[in-house]
Amino acid sequence: MAQKGIRLERENISCSICLDLLKNPVTVSCGHSYCMECLQTHWDTEVKKKLYSCPQCRQTFTPRPVLLRNTMLAVLVEELKKSGLQDAPADHCYAGAEDVACDFCSGRKLKAQKSCLQCLASYCQNHLQPHFLSPAFKNHKLVEPSKKLQEDVCSRHDEVMKMFCRTDQQSICYLCSVDKHKGHDTVSAAAERAKRQRELEVSRQNIQQRIQDREKDVKLLRQEAENINCSADKAVEDSQKIFTQLIRLMKKQHSTVTQQVRSQQKSEVSRVKELEEKLRQEIAELKRKDGELQTLSQTQDHNQFLHDYPSLSALRQPTHSYSIHIRPLRYFEDVTVAVSAVRDTLQDVLTETWTNISLTVTEVDVLLPQPEPKTREEFIRYSCDITLDPNTAHRYLLLSDGNRKVRWTIKQQSYPSHPDRFTNSLQVLSRESLTGRCYWEVDWREVVSIAVAYKNISRTGSECGFGRNDKSWVLFCGDNVYYFWYNNIQTPVSGPRSSRVGVYLDHRAGVLSFYSISETMTLLHRVHTTFTQPLHAGLYVYDTAEICKLK
Repeated sequence: MAQKGIRLERENISCSICLDLLKNPVTVSCGHSYCMECLQTHWDTEVKKKLYSCPQCRQTFTPRPVLLRNTMLAVLVEELKKSGLQDAPADHCYAGAEDVACDFCSGRKLKAQKSCLQCLASYCQNHLQPHFLSPAFKNHKLVEPSKKLQEDVCSRHDEVMKMFCRTDQQSICYLCSVDKHKGHDTVSAAAERAKRQRELEVSRQNIQQRIQDREKDVKLLRQEAENINCSADKAVEDSQKIFTQLIRLMKKQHSTVTQQVRSQQKSEVSRVKELEEKLRQEIAELKRKDGELQTLSQTQDHNQFLHDYPSLSALRQPTHSYSIHIRPLRYFEDVTVAVSAVRDTLQDVLTETWTNISLTVTEVDVLLPQPEPKTREEFIRYSCDITLDPNTAHRYLLLSDGNRKVRWTIKQQSYPSHPDRFTNSLQVLSRESLTGRCYWEVDWREVVSIAVAYKNISRTGSECGFGRNDKSWVLFCGDNVYYFWYNNIQTPVSGPRSSRVGVYLDHRAGVLSFYSISETMTLLHRVHTTFTQPLHAGLYVYDTAEICKLK
């Protein structure tokens, strides 16, 4: 209790200027005491006014009083310090703008330690002591410091709101329950709190469960990322080995071809040299014989000529018949043609399969699929630039407008021969392969079939038609009628007729959708499947169709 008494006297021996215990105390004639240095500094600021006042009561003095040390007060301060009086609270103990201040501190207020719901007041550590020591405060409810205590007071009756109206969902006082809220479903605030506390606990349990689930998901994703990294590293390593083997194989084949060419070159040159030598020997023999014949022919004596003529040996016939035909620049050129053919074949294989490799890489996706677009504006975000491939067009189809427009003609077009050209059906494929998310629109007249197909679809025979095989999916559009075809199975499709059809492809998700486009966008047919190869847009026309520019 003695310590408590010292604490209660503290304010009486503190300087109201520095808020600290008095140092070298002085007392002015009005009775207030200050630190000598604090008061002198204060009066130094009033020199120009020539009027000196007490900082607390504002009593003025003229002239400036001479300050003398209050010996008794100085001794009292020292004695109180020795008896256990603590130093002034540090600055962080005082209430700031964001803190709840003690309602009972005078001057500079300390931070409140607790708020009382019965007293509707906040207390610092010093002023809170009665709540712990006096039985009168035994039933008071202490809570963390709050600036909103007055919000618990009814503005109509100035009573603490200890009840809750479930009808109007608001806190009320007892008088409100028999007045404005009479007949309403009212309970005590404590009962409503208990009810909502139970609901809160259920919500917390749900949140905690979701946190646990999400933490498990995060753990799974981390593991998935690690697996992806390991798999990617192994794929790069394996592909490096495979490509190294391919390069080694190509080098080996190159070496083999080089050796074969050089060996054949040596053999052929040797054969030519051998033949050349035989021909040279024959030429020499013929020249010698020709010389003999010439000498004999120049003999003037007829008898001598007739005598020597029988002794001449008969011209020996060649044992081999030589027929030399020089082929103009056609020796090993066929080798170059053959190697070029291998190169072209390899390029075709790489071009055909490389997209599949790229597709396989891009299909690695551990996240949830994105939702399908809902509005035409959202679909157009996925629009792609599609042109028709002249090498696939049937000869009775004419392409124009940058190979976006196709028209059926009665005159056969002079397209060059190409293995990709359709020969039995008025069809054409796009030049571009389609993977990922793609959207395009087709304007059409009379009759059209709008399709997607694998590039390896047949080009001849009855199975080359869109929808007549398992390599193409097609929407047939005619006069007020739609049909969907796949693998030679026809499915009727209902929907509003329009001269424009939109096609949406999500290759990875295996979704293919056809839409009727007018003032509104209406789904005609949707396919869910698994696409194993890149797709190409396709058209089958009896009149005219055009792939629209959307960007």
